[in-house]
Amino acid sequence: MKLNFSKNNGLIPAIVQDANTGRVLMLAYMNDEALQKTKESGLVTFFSRSRQKLWTKGETSGNYLKLREILPDCDGDTLLIKAVPTGPVCHTGSDTCFFEENQSSIDFLNQLEALIESRKKEMPEGSYTTHLFKKGIKKIAQKVGEEATEVVIDAVTNNKERLLQETADLMYHLLVLLKAHDLSLGDVAQVLEKRHG
Repeated sequence: MKLNFSKNNGLIPAIVQDANTGRVLMLAYMNDEALQKTKESGLVTFFSRSRQKLWTKGETSGNYLKLREILPDCDGDTLLIKAVPTGPVCHTGSDTCFFEENQSSIDFLNQLEALIESRKKEMPEGSYTTHLFKKGIKKIAQKVGEEATEVVIDAVTNNKERLLQETADLMYHLLVLLKAHDLSLGDVAQVLEKRHG
């Protein structure tokens, strides 16, 4: 699609979104030169209206935006820039220019999965995860069954606090069971994507 730089004196708004979390990080403006530099360098570059020059985000702070994708809107007069920030985006030190934390709660599941995988490799003494791996797949599967039963009971009895606690236990044990089979949450996501894609 041909971009329309004529509406705003050669500038178009560029909405920056974190490619991993989906959070909106900031809004700035690009001219054609900034857009080309962004594409060539892989680092998001804007046109500063106050300084009347190009600036690459992070050139002074070191908090760059690494380009993943550029999507024009339906009229070709606004851009959605998907990027990965290397640090806080706002000059105030905030994760975003809208003072939101740039972290998805789902990200924690990836961190937990990585921890479980490291436990499987290192098998540190005193770790409950190590204990489960030593007991084997049958024991881990039994724990998944027990936790699933608790989830069902708490759902039926409308005990929301316990439902959250038991669901957390179930998800942890499911992650351990997947790792015991050398599978991952990503593998499960691919199955869901195929079903619903």
